[in-house]
Amino acid sequence: MIPTIVWGTGNVGRAAIRAVDAHPALELAGVLVHNPDKVGRDAGRLAGLDYDLDVPASADIDAALAGGPRAVVYAASGDVRPDGALADVVRAIEAGAVVVTPALYALYDPRSAPPEVRDPVLAAVVRGGGSLFVSGVDPGWGNDVLPLLMSGLGSTVDVIRCQEIFDYATYDQPDSVRFLVGMGQPMDYLPPMVAPGVPTMVWGGQIRLMARTLGVELEEIRETLDRRALDATVTTERMGEFAAGTQGALRFEVQGIVAGEACIVIEHVTRIHPSCAPDWPTPPDGEGAHRVLIEGRPRIEITVEATDEDGNRSAGGNATAVGRMVNAIDWLVDAEPGLYDALEVPLRPAVGKLGRKHP
Repeated sequence: MIPTIVWGTGNVGRAAIRAVDAHPALELAGVLVHNPDKVGRDAGRLAGLDYDLDVPASADIDAALAGGPRAVVYAASGDVRPDGALADVVRAIEAGAVVVTPALYALYDPRSAPPEVRDPVLAAVVRGGGSLFVSGVDPGWGNDVLPLLMSGLGSTVDVIRCQEIFDYATYDQPDSVRFLVGMGQPMDYLPPMVAPGVPTMVWGGQIRLMARTLGVELEEIRETLDRRALDATVTTERMGEFAAGTQGALRFEVQGIVAGEACIVIEHVTRIHPSCAPDWPTPPDGEGAHRVLIEGRPRIEITVEATDEDGNRSAGGNATAVGRMVNAIDWLVDAEPGLYDALEVPLRPAVGKLGRKHP
């Protein structure tokens, strides 16, 4: 069994605890939390399970890493504290752990990552013998391995488009929805997520990764942005009221330009209510989905809908992204220490999981 720590118990961390508990090769060795109210609580309850895992949450990072975990799922946010997240990850790698995380956007494609992010990780690998694999929660597989796999089914490929289409009314993260994404803010408020250059910083690595794999020359990366206001005030079950006239929908693209055309596109379409921007792409059931479109011959379209935590579609998307990372841990443990990308880490069948029951 591979002793594994989950660092953080938010939307990603909850799914990570469940995934580690379910994996036949992994053993949950610890859970790290920042909130003092969570210290001492059982990991199973923090993860929304109806049984205990007999692993109390701790805030003692030194003690957790000193225990020699072979793997760490770093589930703490890197959105507002990228330097802190990088320092935490480096610390875990230096302790000899395999680390999987969505927090370090620049390392979706390590080859194009800025030296100030990549070099500390590589140095930590040499010093400690750990490894790192970074994949997104939007989810990463929908912007790398899935579209590339689908591209191999066509005779000709003109455009690859990866879409996340979501109604955020069910998303239990008000700070991100209201301030990072800007829902409910005045229309003259510029959400940090779509400030010029930020979408490229976050998703540009996946564009470069796909272009390199497809063997095409990427001329540049462009960004587009569209925002719509709410026509009427709406009230959501989890995040309260969003006033008429404030932002109710956001749409942006990160475009990889090949031969003057937007040929590799990562697009996000998000709303706080389905009444806003009804002319934009919508998910099949109105709540949320991930979609990949291959424009060419033949035209190929695949839509993925995942649910978790009592049918929540956002939680389902997080869970599949976490599954991709957690299920890579045993492969990474057997591989040489290093910094890996999504195409180096295989996406494998759920060996040993089918029919496996839990309390």
